[in-house]
Amino acid sequence: MRKIIPLFILLFIITSANAQERVINPGVPFLLVTADARAAGMADIGVATSADAFSQQWNPAKYAFATDAQGFSISYTPYLTDIANDISLGQLTYYQKLNDRSAFAGSLRYFGFGDIELRQTGDPLEDFPTVSPNEFAIDGSYSLKLSEKFSMAIAGRFINSNLKVASDNNDASSASTFAVDVAGFYQSEEIAYNEFNGRWRAGFNIQNLGPKISYDNDDFNNNFIPANLKIGTGFDFILDDYNKVALNVEFNKLLVPTPQDPDLNGDGTVTSEERNQNNDDYRSIGWTSGVFRSFGDAPDGFGEEAKEVTYAVGAEYLYQESFAMRLGYFHESPVKGARQFFSLGAGFKYNVVKVDVSYLFSASKVKNPLENTLRFSLTFNFGEKYDEY
Repeated sequence: MRKIIPLFILLFIITSANAQERVINPGVPFLLVTADARAAGMADIGVATSADAFSQQWNPAKYAFATDAQGFSISYTPYLTDIANDISLGQLTYYQKLNDRSAFAGSLRYFGFGDIELRQTGDPLEDFPTVSPNEFAIDGSYSLKLSEKFSMAIAGRFINSNLKVASDNNDASSASTFAVDVAGFYQSEEIAYNEFNGRWRAGFNIQNLGPKISYDNDDFNNNFIPANLKIGTGFDFILDDYNKVALNVEFNKLLVPTPQDPDLNGDGTVTSEERNQNNDDYRSIGWTSGVFRSFGDAPDGFGEEAKEVTYAVGAEYLYQESFAMRLGYFHESPVKGARQFFSLGAGFKYNVVKVDVSYLFSASKVKNPLENTLRFSLTFNFGEKYDEY
């Protein structure tokens, strides 16, 4: 029985392929979507910014430097609003500091595609069966200060993807896998300069290291999950007791093999046999070897490999830790996805409650799924205060 499914599910990708060659498109790409409005307001920057409740997605090692004993956050991100109004990403996060040196955290990310009507071609337009495809990830992390200025963390993640639609010839079982993250974070003491005080930050996170995901438990019908390496740094200009400006830069590299040229014999013509063989060769790569290959397998050498690195710059202005303004710019090579966008954001804090919003607008010809979309985050911080020093 033929199923009619909206095209946007098939086209749901974080990196827009279009007619571009060798764009890396891993499975479960919702793991790469920025969930919180604070990071989104700085063009998806978070690996080396100051600790907050959403550090789980960016760098859980930051929790060891959190100034609040506990935090709980919730976020909502509409997705592909030009196509549908019921596709969205939601996230819940909770962290708890165990003492001045350590913390644990957990989170749930849920991506829903809304309700999809299914019917056989020619069926009347009533009494359709409906499905609700979705994907989710459950995380847990532990962070520990190894010194007064440096911490590390490890995180585990269970990933489930329920996008398969049942038919007469198959079931609708979901696919699942697991992954781990290894992260580090550095934060200096407050340093006195001539006109202001300052603080340096730096961080890294090796994310989503784990087996490929497959609906049919078939080694040749699987997808890499989006393993990636984040590296970033930032500096806080502490102008006085009320005003602070933070500047940040971040780089990201997918640790997934680059698709190879399907013209296997180099004659300028790609046959269906060559394309199938190329796909089989790619899918036969193991996930561990794929991580190492990702640093040097681009067919055009180092120049193409460098284009697989995205970068973002962002700034955040804080007044009395109660009001924030943010802006940022994100860049991806035109031949590796062409995501280029600016972002704006703001935050307001009252007592234990903090509200953040962000807005994105594209700077390239490729339409961003989050273009002209407002994202919202709500954070609650509780318990005793720890010194940031």
